[in-house]
Amino acid sequence: MIDAVLRVIIVAGFSGMVVCVVWQVMSRYILRAPSIYTDEIARFLFIWMALIGGAYTFGKGRHLAIEILAPALSGWRKQLAQLLVVAVIAFFAIAVMINGGGALVGRTLANGQVSPALQMPMGYIYIAIPVSGAVILFYCLQMAIRLFAGKTPVEAPPAEAGGPLN
Repeated sequence: MIDAVLRVIIVAGFSGMVVCVVWQVMSRYILRAPSIYTDEIARFLFIWMALIGGAYTFGKGRHLAIEILAPALSGWRKQLAQLLVVAVIAFFAIAVMINGGGALVGRTLANGQVSPALQMPMGYIYIAIPVSGAVILFYCLQMAIRLFAGKTPVEAPPAEAGGPLN
């Protein structure tokens, strides 16, 4: 269910970003009256898509990874190495993204910082950090459970170049 919700958010956000950028280009070069709002909306959607898309990609096991140690190991040593990697990622998600990102959101909302064009509270934009951290933590827990059950951390095989969003 989490995957389905994230897919909807990613597709909607990317679609909104495309509409904003197309309108920005049309209003600037065809209408000769650039829109001040669409540039900011596209920027904020890009922030959300990068963070939520990164969390989704991590959960699917399709993120960039440099695997040096785990492939050289076998049995319980390989499982332990994979579990250690998941634990480090979970620690980062908790310490930096959830705690640090949550503190940033709180400070930004308390200070009343707003975006220049939309006058939107910037805390609403920054909340993507702890949200994506929570999603990454969820996937870490899911991967740890799979590893303790003796399975691979991720169910799906790695995507091929140009593969679908699934």
